[in-house]
Order: sequence, then structure tokens, then C-alpha cells
Amino acid sequence: MRHIDFTPLYRSTVGFDRLFNLLDSVSGLDQGPTAYPPYNIERLGDNEYQITMAVAGFGQDEVRVDVKEQTLTVAGEKKAEEKERAFLHRGIAARSFERRFQLADHVEVKGANLKDGLLHIDLVRNVPERLKPRTIAIGNGAKQVAAAA
Repeated sequence: MRHIDFTPLYRSTVGFDRLFNLLDSVSGLDQGPTAYPPYNIERLGDNEYQITMAVAGFGQDEVRVDVKEQTLTVAGEKKAEEKERAFLHRGIAARSFERRFQLADHVEVKGANLKDGLLHIDLVRNVPERLKPRTIAIGNGAKQVAAAA
């Protein structure tokens, strides 16, 4: 993958360095040889999202979901089997994994749930009131005189 030089943009913008660093880091996230485990990212509404990961064979105690700053990390650590098994064909992966997702500002993890081999992680974007669009009243330039009592 080609590296993009953001230097010209640094000269004409202020405060966007975090965005450029994020673009640099995201471009290298999926360079590993594997796409295990497979996942979907779904938009459920204007401010609701869901990540669904196929984690067949993993129990609740073997999967960990962590959020630190703006990074969601899902890790699976398969416990060692107590008894040795002889497989004729082994198509179900039982290896450990770690997958990271960069979260946008104000995106929070509501919860996670594991059912039928699928891990569902619910996300919601909570934009603070001060950042939501609002209409500003326009005055006519005349000073308002307070009414005397």
C-alpha cells in the first residue's frame, strides 16, 4: 500500500493532526496475512451501529472486549484442551485472535453479547448538545433597554 504524504495539508490546517495520524494508522491496520475472525459492521440507525464477529468455538470467558481512548479491541484466547483429540479434518479455527477498531469521536460501546457463535457489539454515537447544530438569533444592532420597575 502507498504511503500518503500529508505535509502540504499540515501547512494549511490547524488542529487536524489527530485526523492525519488516524489516517496513517488505519491504512496499516489490516496488513496482516489473515482476516480472522470475519466480521460485519452494520448501521442500525442515525447514531447506532453494530459490529458482529464470527467467533465459533469461543465461550464468553475466552473473549475480551476492551475500549481505551478511541480504540475498541476484541481479543479471543482459546483455552488449551484437556484431552488430546485426533482430527481427520480441522476446519474450525481454534487460534487466538486480536482485532482493533478505531472509533470516531463520541462513539461509545453500549454492550456486547455472545450468542450462537456470533459476538455482537452495540455502539452508539452520543454527540454533546454543545456540538449539535443550532440556530443563532440575529439582532438588529439596537441596544435593548431594561424595563424599569
